[in-house]
Amino acid sequence: MKKYVPWWLKILAKIILSRIPIGYPFWQKIGLFRHGYMDETDYVLDVFNTHVSAAGLEGKLHGKTIIELGPGDSIATAIVAASHGAKAILIDAGSFATRDVERYKKFAEALIKKGFNVPDITSAKMLDDILQACGSKYLTKGLDSFSSIDSDSVDLIYSQAVLEHVRKAEFLDTMKECVRVLSLDGIASHRVDLKDHLGGALNNLRFSEKVWESDFFVQSGFYTNRIQFSKMIALLEDAGFVVEVADVRRWENMPQSKDTLAATFASLPDSELMVSGFDVLLRKKMP
Repeated sequence: MKKYVPWWLKILAKIILSRIPIGYPFWQKIGLFRHGYMDETDYVLDVFNTHVSAAGLEGKLHGKTIIELGPGDSIATAIVAASHGAKAILIDAGSFATRDVERYKKFAEALIKKGFNVPDITSAKMLDDILQACGSKYLTKGLDSFSSIDSDSVDLIYSQAVLEHVRKAEFLDTMKECVRVLSLDGIASHRVDLKDHLGGALNNLRFSEKVWESDFFVQSGFYTNRIQFSKMIALLEDAGFVVEVADVRRWENMPQSKDTLAATFASLPDSELMVSGFDVLLRKKMP
């Protein structure tokens, strides 16, 4: 049904619903305000394997430390990483992961059937028990979470459609922290989705900077930072990364008229606005 709801009605609905004093688990259960699909076994494995492969770390994860930015509705990555002999640090802007321990036990069972060497979480009663069994951490204070991570201590950082959700004012600082914690021979792999997350077009570019970056809009459940392709690449380089663009995805045609966009974006060349997403591999610049 959601694909038939117009973008403007989604914004209106989320503004209203986000102000109702009901906890996130309820909205998650009925499919609203979901933070990705990291609570689905095949999706978790596909994302994990995609980034590990892109980083050239297949079969080389034992003893490694992995950061996942934006794990969303699940800490399942911690279980997958531990199955490979690695430990995970999961960083998010809030505590969105389900705390249903039984779901993680079923996830572990599914991995065992696939031949994974899964840590024993059968006696786990809380989320922390699972994290401890996996030697992993779940940090939920966004940018501030990095303060507890040592410099040059992480081998792989990855995210799946998350960088576009980092608040614009914090983007560069967040990337600088990723540079700091990444080891000299470490690598980061990110998939970025520049579609509006409302109707798969550019409807988020209709609004002025003042309106879109206001706390009111940011806290309403549909925020993306609207940093376009070339600008994001430049910011990643400014943060201290050597950037390799692995893939660029484009619309065949402009998804909507430039006349509908705010002046800041309407002035951009079509070639920039036609980029719907991209993948990057990042390495720390050598001193």
